[in-house]
Amino acid sequence: MNKRYKFLKLKNNKLESSSGNEIWSVGKWEKFDGELKMCESGFHCSKDKYDAFSYVQGEILAEVEVKGKSIKEKNKEVWSGMRLVKLWKWQKKDSVALSIFSAELCLNNFEKVYPDDKRPRKAIEAAKRWLKEPIEANKFAAWSAAKSAKSAAWSAAESATIKKIQNWINKRKLEKYE
Repeated sequence: MNKRYKFLKLKNNKLESSSGNEIWSVGKWEKFDGELKMCESGFHCSKDKYDAFSYVQGEILAEVEVKGKSIKEKNKEVWSGMRLVKLWKWQKKDSVALSIFSAELCLNNFEKVYPDDKRPRKAIEAAKRWLKEPIEANKFAAWSAAKSAKSAAWSAAESATIKKIQNWINKRKLEKYE
């Protein structure tokens, strides 16, 4: 069998697809008889958890098995047959931990360009405090720091992009107008 991943919503103690068109049960094969269309019809999934997360975020991460007809793209697939095999909760703490990990991957590059701007580092530290102790004070501090860090990141990205565009225009050989 082909193992894949998808995210599901939990509504009234029932597992639903993101569209809400399908109610799922672990171990039960579901069959789609219509025409498969990417992002429109059939049962959608991805080969890995990251790709599944990049398309649909939900409360439940499901490992699924697939069979039958399929359409496959690089990071997304649609199948005519699917069943749930394993389920995991995806909670706010998991999203915060992912955000911390992702931000830490970029932090050194940001600080090389903006060594005096500590807002992203403070946001990461505040988020880590919330992760260890999710009390209201830490939640507010993390939110405030994240808002500040987002502003810093947008400013840095905008500034870096403008500099790249300026350099490109300056280097561009234009045809002379006569």
